[in-house]
Amino acid sequence: MNATDELIRLYAKQLKIPSFAEYKEVLRQADPSDGFADLLLELMKAETASRQENQNRRRLKAAGFPYLKTMEEFDCSQLNDAVSPLFLQELASCQFIQNRQNVIMIGNPGRGKTHLAIALGLKACTQGYHVLFKNAATLSTELCEAKDNYRLGKLERTLAKADLLILDELSYLSFNRHQSELLFKVISDRSEKSSTIVTTNLPFSKWTDLFENTTMVAALIDRLTFRMNGDSY
Repeated sequence: MNATDELIRLYAKQLKIPSFAEYKEVLRQADPSDGFADLLLELMKAETASRQENQNRRRLKAAGFPYLKTMEEFDCSQLNDAVSPLFLQELASCQFIQNRQNVIMIGNPGRGKTHLAIALGLKACTQGYHVLFKNAATLSTELCEAKDNYRLGKLERTLAKADLLILDELSYLSFNRHQSELLFKVISDRSEKSSTIVTTNLPFSKWTDLFENTTMVAALIDRLTFRMNGDSY
């Protein structure tokens, strides 16, 4: 590395524009007729693309997905006739997050609910939304432990900051009164402020089997399906 290259890398580091240090690659790809302004524009484009990629990686890591699945990999034959591929495309646009709408996925095991929830979460991350993926049973345990250790407020703020909270597998384990109330507060605090995706094997009529505080179930469903005709799926 010559003195000029070393100086450029030093300035690029200090100015926090690391892509500028790769100026030789831009020069190799440039048209011989390009002037300084053209080269500078290409460097700026490279820096912008690099920053967007880094931000996307950070969002994906923060989301906490157990694995990665895409919309393209989803087998639409698993859907019933009421859900069309066109409707999936509408969800993939993530407009429901912009509109602060919720998505409730109800179906038998093995029908791709978690796959679809993760795929929508990935789409949201690439569009700049802050996403959190949580298994319902795991989240209830985290909330209880946070309350016991005087960290509940911090965890609730973290959950509230998510543009999209994915609550997976609200089906397999029942929740005691304490867990029910903590989960209810998380969902209630998000109502009409941000979006939540819930995957479950149970129809709403069976949710009383999940929660010890059965009087709260109707209010919980109401928070998730507010203005059902227009604002929830």
